Amino acid sequence: MNESPSLSLDVPGLTVRTKPFDLNGYDIPHSSPFLCDIKITQKNLSRAIDHVSNIEYLKWLDRAAELHSDSLGYTRRSLMEKGVMWFVARHEIDYLAEVWPNDRLVLLTWVRDMARVRSWRDYLIIREDDSSEKATPVCRAATLWVLVDLSRRKPSRIPAEMAQRFEPLDMHDSTTDQRATDHRA
Repeated sequence: MNESPSLSLDVPGLTVRTKPFDLNGYDIPHSSPFLCDIKITQKNLSRAIDHVSNIEYLKWLDRAAELHSDSLGYTRRSLMEKGVMWFVARHEIDYLAEVWPNDRLVLLTWVRDMARVRSWRDYLIIREDDSSEKATPVCRAATLWVLVDLSRRKPSRIPAEMAQRFEPLDMHDSTTDQRATDHRA
């Protein structure tokens, strides 16, 4: 029997977090962000300098968004079966501190808003095992995602049920009003 290839990006060291994390003091506006643990290994390091490569951050952001979506029942496979997929339109990444071999990180992500065809997702990555009283934020990021109809390769309206499942901080009326249409002057 032929098994179809995985649609997921392999991201060594990143797993869904199962233990609690104290959100106090980190300016996280969402009451229940999705959490992942990241264990830094040699595979995460730059070939030139002994710290984590910036390419790894992009992989972490993408995989965390995917795992969050999976947890809500919107796997890449199920989205493809519906003929849609989330595409990245923009990344904004602020690197706040270097990450080193053997660091343990916590990645938090939540959906900031959803509008008709697009959604902003925010991320915070924290070095958990700092000796300081409060763990150190090492990265803040945001990604603009667009839901795309795969057959037309055009943006597709986000279904109201999907938008509600992601619990965005802000949901624009056009997402929940399925009767809304494009009007051109």
